[in-house]
Amino acid sequence: MKTVEIKLSQNPYKVLVGEGIFENLSNEISKKKLTQKRFFIIDKNVNLHYAGRIRAAFTELTSGNSIVLEAKESKKSFESLFKIYSKLLKENYGRDSLIIAIGGGIIGDVAGFAAATYMRGIKLIHVPTTLLSSVDSSVGGKTGVNFGDTKNIVGAFYQPELVLIDTSFFKTLSKGEVISGIGEVIKYGFLSDTKFYNYLKKNLHKLQNLDDIVLEKVIMECVKIKGSVVISDEKESGIRKVLNLGHTFAHAIEVDQNYKIKHGHAVIAGISCAMYLSCKLNFITENALNEYFEIINALSSEIKIAEYNFNKLYALMRRDKKNRESKIKFVLIGGVGEIVLDAEANKSDVEYAVKCGLKIFTKR
Repeated sequence: MKTVEIKLSQNPYKVLVGEGIFENLSNEISKKKLTQKRFFIIDKNVNLHYAGRIRAAFTELTSGNSIVLEAKESKKSFESLFKIYSKLLKENYGRDSLIIAIGGGIIGDVAGFAAATYMRGIKLIHVPTTLLSSVDSSVGGKTGVNFGDTKNIVGAFYQPELVLIDTSFFKTLSKGEVISGIGEVIKYGFLSDTKFYNYLKKNLHKLQNLDDIVLEKVIMECVKIKGSVVISDEKESGIRKVLNLGHTFAHAIEVDQNYKIKHGHAVIAGISCAMYLSCKLNFITENALNEYFEIINALSSEIKIAEYNFNKLYALMRRDKKNRESKIKFVLIGGVGEIVLDAEANKSDVEYAVKCGLKIFTKR
């Protein structure tokens, strides 16, 4: 088991990474003296595969102290929060309670927001069970739900007490879900340096096949990168915006596609659009664009986007939380490890980037 420390000035915590370490969670809870009354929020698909394992690790688990949620974007809603709050109140959970979220990013986002808001804040532990949530959403404290047709528009920054990443949960992930996780990994490849970026390119196939050595190295590197960014800018007032590379496009694509595309797939498509816009605005050369596209092309056959409406996409991008003064603020690239924040572009340039960026993913 390996450890990454997220050394925030307030609420520091550890991220534990390893295979078969879930059974250590009770001990870790005891070490941190988190003796609070526990409430479990579990991904429906995880429960299908691992209910016996979870109950063996937590013998006190019952229908009264747990809730199982379907991991769909439509479930990142006030309706799901209502169910959680109702059960917490019914079972007399107080401010000394602990929520343990076991599942992917959707479950973590909903559980995190519930923990942040129930009685103005109760303790929280994340057990991410997907590659995507392990390298991204479980670390950093972002929580939230969707409202109307806007993704993550209602939320809070709320740090967990602990994150435990057990890679043995990944064995039941579909190929599409693994590719989704790789979408966020690619983002970190561009945020990091040429050493990590080249390692990703060289080992992309092994990562797709969940090679143990590659998987652990990639998760550790991504968590370290995100941790360092979050430590520098916990509330996304500055440098943390780099974590949104490709996401202005990606969130709009998800909504336009009625969430029929996985988040990480949308991120890959969004990074593709961001690279074309970066080239259009002369932040990178065409040669660099072609070079960077090698990693996108290696995954493009696994991602399909139905016919889209650019005007709808553009309207959705105008609602992005990073925007200021009614202007879309893009996160673009000037090279590996060189991120451009708060870039602006006219509508025609954005349309060009979307057309070129989505061309290789569009269904024929």
